[in-house]
Amino acid sequence: MKNEPGTAVYDAGLRLEAYRFRRSFPKHFHAYYVLGYVEDGQGGLVCKDVEYVLKKGDIVICNPGDSHSCAKSGAALDYWGLHIPRETMLELAGELTGRRTLPVFSRNVLSDPEAAWEFRTLHRQIMGGSQEFDREERLLLLLSRLLQLCGQPFEAPASAGVDAVKRACAFMEGHYEERITLDRLREAAGLSKSALLRAFAREKGVTPYCYLENLRIGEAKKLLEQGVSPAEAALRTGFSDQSHFTNYFSRFIGLAPGAYREIFSQKKRVSYEK
Repeated sequence: MKNEPGTAVYDAGLRLEAYRFRRSFPKHFHAYYVLGYVEDGQGGLVCKDVEYVLKKGDIVICNPGDSHSCAKSGAALDYWGLHIPRETMLELAGELTGRRTLPVFSRNVLSDPEAAWEFRTLHRQIMGGSQEFDREERLLLLLSRLLQLCGQPFEAPASAGVDAVKRACAFMEGHYEERITLDRLREAAGLSKSALLRAFAREKGVTPYCYLENLRIGEAKKLLEQGVSPAEAALRTGFSDQSHFTNYFSRFIGLAPGAYREIFSQKKRVSYEK
């Protein structure tokens, strides 16, 4: 699938990012919530090893950590996305439920005209630069509908190896800027290499290396939002060189690092072409 020009906007009032693009994505995950809408076209989505065929009108929901990939399976997808940080979702969930607990959505793909209408209206407002307060109302109405349809209280699943995976993740979160080897991860987790790989795939849906690179990208995003240069962000997040960082960032975020930084420095719409 040919990656075409797309558009990205940061809404400082709502504290979230909005995207619109036509492109495929390799298997990855995010530390934030992803809400998507298929305006047109068709594509194949794999989320947590379950395959879906996306069609016009479908809504996509990914919880933080949900591994997913997307590829063309018909007419090119016209995909609209919202990326909602955990902190933003925590406050929104508190408003809606009275509990400051991060929600877990039990479905990754759904079709609902009411939610679709709210999504399309909100997305158009954000992309159009609206500053009216009904954007917040619309966002709350959308999330209220999604929680009604597929929300569930957070409950960590118990499984063998989960504590070891948590230790490995904690190690990477504390040392992502360093050179990390599988031996270091094995020692931190307290498992053999093969057992760690199996447990990680079971619990996270990605390999430890993929988890580490996604973690680094997440930290690099924070630096770019603060105006740090792409070269400095690459250095401070453990990438071997800026070229590796730029390629990886562009593949998984959909924008080059410099274009991503610009949506925060200028607070305006940015068109980019990969």
